[in-house]
Amino acid sequence: MAGLKELRNRIDAIKSTEKITSAMKMVSAAELRRAEELLDKSAVYRNNLYRAAGVAWQAVCREATENETAPLLPDICRERENGGKYLLVVLASDRGLCGSYNAVIVRTVTARVEELKAAGREVRLICLGSRGYNSLKRRYPDEIIRSAEAASAKGVDYAEAVALADEILQMFYRREADVCEIVYSRFRSAVSRDTQSRQVLPLLPTMLTEALPGEIYNGAFYDGEPDFASQLERLMPLALTEAVYDMMINSQASEQGARMASMDNATRNAKDMISKLTLRYNRLRQSAITTELTEIIAGAEAV
Repeated sequence: MAGLKELRNRIDAIKSTEKITSAMKMVSAAELRRAEELLDKSAVYRNNLYRAAGVAWQAVCREATENETAPLLPDICRERENGGKYLLVVLASDRGLCGSYNAVIVRTVTARVEELKAAGREVRLICLGSRGYNSLKRRYPDEIIRSAEAASAKGVDYAEAVALADEILQMFYRREADVCEIVYSRFRSAVSRDTQSRQVLPLLPTMLTEALPGEIYNGAFYDGEPDFASQLERLMPLALTEAVYDMMINSQASEQGARMASMDNATRNAKDMISKLTLRYNRLRQSAITTELTEIIAGAEAV
C-alpha cells in the first residue's frame, strides 16, 4: 500500500506540473502572436527607410563616379583603418525554460570573441539579459562593460532601441569601438530561428538593402532636396536605430517561440509520464486487491 500511496502522490505532483507548463505555453503563445504582429507592422516602415537609404547611397556613389571623386559618406558609414576595437551587444533573456535559446546565443558569442581575440582584436561586451550575462561573466569578466535586463522582459519598446543605438553610436564617435556587432536570434517561425552576429557599425546601406526584394535603383532617376549626401547623413542614424529595434523584436519573438515549444514538449512529456504511472498504479492496485481476495477466500476455506 505504501507503493500505491507514493505513486498517487507522484501522479498528483506531475499533474500540477502539467498545469503549470500548459499555462506557460498559452502565455508564450499569446506573447508570440503580439511579437509577430509587431514584426509585421514594423516591416513597412523598415523597408521604406532602408530603401530610401539605399537610393541615397547609390546616388552619392553615382555622383562621385561621374565627378571622379571619392563618395562623401557620413562618419557612421566609414570603415576605419586598423580598427581593432570590437563591441559585441548580446541580446539574451532574463528567464529560462526556453530550451537551448540562451545556450546557443552564449556559444555564438564565445565563438565570435575567441575568433576576434585570435586575430588580435580588443573585445568589449554589453549583455542585455541575465541568462547571457551569468554565463559569460565567468569566462569574460573583464570584457563586460555593462549588463541590464533583457528588452523582451516587459515587451520591446522603441525608446529602448533609441537608447541602445545612441549608446553604441556615442562609443563609436568617441573611438571606444571601431566595429559594433549585435548577437541575436533572427525569428523564422515558432520552431525555427537563426542565431547570428550582425554588424551595425560601420553601417553600410548595402547591409540594410541586401534582404530587400528587387532592385532599389534599377536605372531610374531620382532627385531630391537637400542633396543626397545630406539625406544620407540624416537617414543613416535612423536606419541604425531601426536595425537595432528590428533585432530586439526578432529576439523577443524568438524567445517566446522557443519557450512555447519547450513548454509544449514539457506538457507532452508530463502527459506521457502520467499515463505510464497511472497504468502502473492500476496494476499494483489490481494486484493488491487480488492478493486480499485470495487471502479472504483462503481464510474462509480454512474455517
